[in-house]
Amino acid sequence: MAADSEPESEVFELTDFTTASEWERFISRVEEILNDWKLIGNSLGKPLEKGIFTSGTWEEKSDEIFFADFKFSVTHHYLVQESIDKEGKDEVLEDVLPQSMQDLLCMNNDFPPRAHCLVRWYGLREFVVLAPAANSDAVLSESKCNLLLSSVSIALGNTGCQVPLFVQIHHKWRRMYVGECQGPSVRTDFEMVHLRKVPNQYTHLSGLLDIFKSKIGCPLTPLPPVSIAIRLTYVLQDWQQYFWPQQPPDIDALVGGEVGGLEFGKLPFGACEDPISELHLATTWPHLTEGIIVDNDVYSDLDPLQAPHWSVRVRKADNPQCLLGDFVTEFFKVCRRKESTDEILGRSTFEEEGREIADITHALSKLTEPAPVPIHKLSVSNMVHTAKKKIKKHRGVEESPLNNDVLNTILLFLFPDAASEKPLDGTSSMDNNPSSESEEYNLYNQFKSAPSDSLTYKLALCLCMINFYHGGLKGVAHLWQEFVLEMRFRWENDYLIPGLASGPPDLRCCLLHQKLQMLNCCIERKKARDEKRKTSISDNVTNTYPRDAGRSGDQLGPDNLKDMDKEKGEVGKSWDSWSDSEEEFFECLSDTEEFKGNGPESGKKGGLKEMANLKPEGRLNQHGKLTLLHNGEPLYIPVTQEPAPMTEDLLEEQSEVLAKLGTSAEGAHLRARMQSACLLSDMESFKAANPGCCLEDFVRWYSPRDYIEEEVIDEKGNTVLKGELSARMKIPSNMWVEAWETAKPVPARRQRRLFDDTREAEKVLHYLAMQKPADLARHLLPCVIHAAVLKVKEEEGLENISSVKKIIKQIISHSSKVLHFPNPEDKKLEEIIHQITNVEALIARARSLKAKFGTERCEQEEEKEDLERFVSCLLEQPEVLVVGAGRGHAGRIIHKLFVNAQRLTESSDEAAAMAPPEEEPKRMGSVEERRQSSVSDFPPPAGRELILRTTVPRPAPYSRALPQRMYSVLTKEDFRLAGAFSSDTSFF
Repeated sequence: MAADSEPESEVFELTDFTTASEWERFISRVEEILNDWKLIGNSLGKPLEKGIFTSGTWEEKSDEIFFADFKFSVTHHYLVQESIDKEGKDEVLEDVLPQSMQDLLCMNNDFPPRAHCLVRWYGLREFVVLAPAANSDAVLSESKCNLLLSSVSIALGNTGCQVPLFVQIHHKWRRMYVGECQGPSVRTDFEMVHLRKVPNQYTHLSGLLDIFKSKIGCPLTPLPPVSIAIRLTYVLQDWQQYFWPQQPPDIDALVGGEVGGLEFGKLPFGACEDPISELHLATTWPHLTEGIIVDNDVYSDLDPLQAPHWSVRVRKADNPQCLLGDFVTEFFKVCRRKESTDEILGRSTFEEEGREIADITHALSKLTEPAPVPIHKLSVSNMVHTAKKKIKKHRGVEESPLNNDVLNTILLFLFPDAASEKPLDGTSSMDNNPSSESEEYNLYNQFKSAPSDSLTYKLALCLCMINFYHGGLKGVAHLWQEFVLEMRFRWENDYLIPGLASGPPDLRCCLLHQKLQMLNCCIERKKARDEKRKTSISDNVTNTYPRDAGRSGDQLGPDNLKDMDKEKGEVGKSWDSWSDSEEEFFECLSDTEEFKGNGPESGKKGGLKEMANLKPEGRLNQHGKLTLLHNGEPLYIPVTQEPAPMTEDLLEEQSEVLAKLGTSAEGAHLRARMQSACLLSDMESFKAANPGCCLEDFVRWYSPRDYIEEEVIDEKGNTVLKGELSARMKIPSNMWVEAWETAKPVPARRQRRLFDDTREAEKVLHYLAMQKPADLARHLLPCVIHAAVLKVKEEEGLENISSVKKIIKQIISHSSKVLHFPNPEDKKLEEIIHQITNVEALIARARSLKAKFGTERCEQEEEKEDLERFVSCLLEQPEVLVVGAGRGHAGRIIHKLFVNAQRLTESSDEAAAMAPPEEEPKRMGSVEERRQSSVSDFPPPAGRELILRTTVPRPAPYSRALPQRMYSVLTKEDFRLAGAFSSDTSFF
């Protein structure tokens, strides 16, 4: 029984009261952050200078903290300033008020235009904010708000931190903050009231003074005077009575050569709407004392014209429509399209029928015209339009994206030689373009676009205009189709392409420009070869058959022509380097027989002697005093073939082919042979021009560094020069030696062409024909950006805005980096276009402000300069001080703007008053309207801001006198009171 009475087991429940709770851990973490940021103690800074909150540098650092599972962010905001040296001042600092309490009374930075809201409300230079993290809920309940505020108070007391610490409560859009600042035996409580509906008793200074005094609760009588700062903001919204300088584009005038004053080859510029939506005038009374001014619900002494300080800021229109930005943006959208030209225009027989008609036109012209027809008679701008008239019978007029007038205008702009009596030489330039040596002109090197006077550049601008104004994507495809037809027409008829620099393709330009230059090279060589053939035939006919012999050219056979070419001997033009036919080879049996026995197999068996008996051909001129080493004959420079021009894609393709040959001996040998085609051609030309020569002779002319000469003493004791080939020329199986043994004495005009212009031209034409509109836009987008930058620089030069110059330099630098890549990312291209649009809007704002402030109408130069400086500051600064307030030149203009706006408002009110009773609008008479009746030049203020300051002892008469401050802002639908009330904590 005893055993049953004993408990089976004993349970002991231990409670550890030393375990930290979530609340304590939260407070500890706050203290740890304050210590890490070294915010312990009082750190005094220099006195605040006027305007330092806006012009100074603000920095911040953040950290994260948890209260249980709720996430907060802690942010330290501070103005970068030097601290006062504390050496020898520790005892003094113990009794000094915290820096934030001293800042409450500072009047140098009231109403800063650009600062954190707590800086504007309390004038603080340093503070810490504890707020819910971005993805956390707002702190709404009163108990949680009090818990956070008590946590902050404990953390400040434990660490001795004298920096104000705020807690953000309620929804973020309300910007509600409560906080605390602690010092030695002092404390400041930061409180706030935010209402939607404004109580009538607090819409004026008298009511706000009452609430401020009641909140202080100062036991002294009478109360110390209250310092007052007042700021009234007036908004000017009605700008309709002022002329907006940007004229809308006149689309109907395009056929006449203009679009709203815009010619082909020029981009539009400016905003279609006023980029300045509002003007805000702030009238400020910075230093007032209670009793000096009257402001109640019946009467107000606050006349804007009597305010000692005026400041102005402008509100910009959100994303104003800008012509240049729209042009470039719409063209960039073409880059993302996937359709081909056939899919856009429809698979029709347009191109085939156009070519047939073109061929018929060519044939009829050749039959009826004894001489080549000038280009203006056979230009595609006339030829293709004839074809289009017939094709429209099958396709319908509505299917042609571009009408004939527009197309004619564009083609004549692109190809001005089509309308001239004499074809141009292919190097035409545009009017009013920058010099070819200027910085603006050479931007194409940085952008990899094309010169601003080139055909490619003009084509890009035309396509951009067609895409925006006429036909869109279909218009682009149509114009490109016509352009390709024009290129083929010029190739087939030996007409040079205008607007392209002569010479090989410029690898600094875009690929499309290189292709057009390559086609021009083909046309040049084909044209020169045909002209040389005609000249050669004419010269030989004249020399062989005198005019008085009465022999006609039809008695000349092919063999006679070949013999006459041989007898002609020395050649004086480099164009003789090309063959005398359209084929790759020019074969001549008699010449071949003469070369027999002079190949590599006979080079060591008297071949040199037999070559010396050959007749020299293809000589250009004598090479100084050099003579051949074996026979002492003068050494002649031969006429050689020029290297084949190449575009960057061909160079890349060639590099890939050579790289695929590998590093084996066979691959290296084959790579060397492929690269020595030009060397072999030059050797053959040299042998033909210098019979009896040797490899040493060729090296002396072609690569003098590989022929080393030394002074030696011969058998007779005379000093003579003895030369030999360099070490690399003596390497076994040297490519130079192998090529020399293989080379035959063939003049350049009889060699196989290194550059087949016919094949290369067809490749270019095929490349152009296969381009989709998107590919075309990609090729030409650098040219469009180039043109847009030039346009922006031109317009900026008229306005002379310093900030715009800096932005343009940034755009050029950014574009240079992006556009040099073969396939730039769309996101980076969009950034460039966005930057250009922003600059355009900035310049448009400058013009809008200049028009409204009448800078051009100023008669005195000094006033004009002041106004231009004022307008420039409005664009660059958040808020600009008006010199002389309402009595200054700018102030009088602003006053006039408001007076005119008020007159328009009064006239509209009178019209409403004259309306029938049932249509008369109801007008609510507010307190503000009653007080504004005496000041009709300005509308009721859109915002009223007041700052009340004083220094009183709290909470008892014997307490220490501490700073008190209350900020009030009143707008149409918002009322806020932000108070900072300090107390002496020595006796409670």
